[in-house]
Amino acid sequence: MLPLRELGRSGIKIPPVMLGGNVFGWTADTAASFRVLDAALERGLNAIDTADVYSRWLPGHTGGESEAILGVWMKERQNRDKLIIATKVGLDMGNGKEGLSRQRILQAVDESLIRLQTDYIDLYQAHRDKPVTPLEETLDAFTGLIKAGKVRAIGASNYTAERMAEAAAISKANGLARFESLQPLYNLMERKEYEGKLQDFCVAEGVGVINYYALAAGFLSGKYRSGEDAAGPRGDTVRKYCNAKGWAVLAALDKHAARLGGTPAQLAIAWVLTRPGIAAPIASATRLEQLDDLVKAATLKLDAPALADLEAASA
Repeated sequence: MLPLRELGRSGIKIPPVMLGGNVFGWTADTAASFRVLDAALERGLNAIDTADVYSRWLPGHTGGESEAILGVWMKERQNRDKLIIATKVGLDMGNGKEGLSRQRILQAVDESLIRLQTDYIDLYQAHRDKPVTPLEETLDAFTGLIKAGKVRAIGASNYTAERMAEAAAISKANGLARFESLQPLYNLMERKEYEGKLQDFCVAEGVGVINYYALAAGFLSGKYRSGEDAAGPRGDTVRKYCNAKGWAVLAALDKHAARLGGTPAQLAIAWVLTRPGIAAPIASATRLEQLDDLVKAATLKLDAPALADLEAASA
């Protein structure tokens, strides 16, 4: 049984790793998605992160494909009460459907609920900051959803420390719901965005951090060993890591994975779990062995030599 962590001050309990739903309907078709979801729940990975926009980037897709697969799976399995479902709003869905205005949020939440075939969302997140809309309007709309029972808690994704602090002050001054979680980009290859002011804010305010790309789009699994390996759907994302720093990080992961009896992916996630403020890194899986990596990473303890080498290679 995996240990649970509270997400901010929301009362929502999640395992130490969240399953990324971006692959459902993208690199995993419906049948493959169901296999992964069934196996994840069996392993105690019951928190799933998705977004309304997944996977609009594919030709012929309109967005909502990931939510729709999750909805069918939950209805067929009758397991909604066993799950923590997180989704997001704000990115361009076409036909003017984007942003964080009250009107857009109220429209988007109902569309997500229909696709998910549920009457509530555990964690509803602003996908990306939209300064064109006052934070007061966005937070008031989210608060209304909580009062209506459509949402249990709210979070933010890709917000700066300054905007998180501004939002927290507005929530406190006006009696509005606050962002209980934050999704920043954070992993051994991408440390700059989170470490520093953002990390300090989240730790001080008790905001639960559920960082995305915990495995740097799969690079930290070790399956990419040259620029030529970086092909396929994530090739463009991974190719930027194929440099001296990337090879040094992989070398450190290889060295200590062999010594500690783990895999590079397990160590990369275990490292994230040692960082201040982290509630649960988000990582996706399309194969069952990848799920096993996530479960083992949640209980793998890194010793001082491993931490020192990973710190030096990734700094």
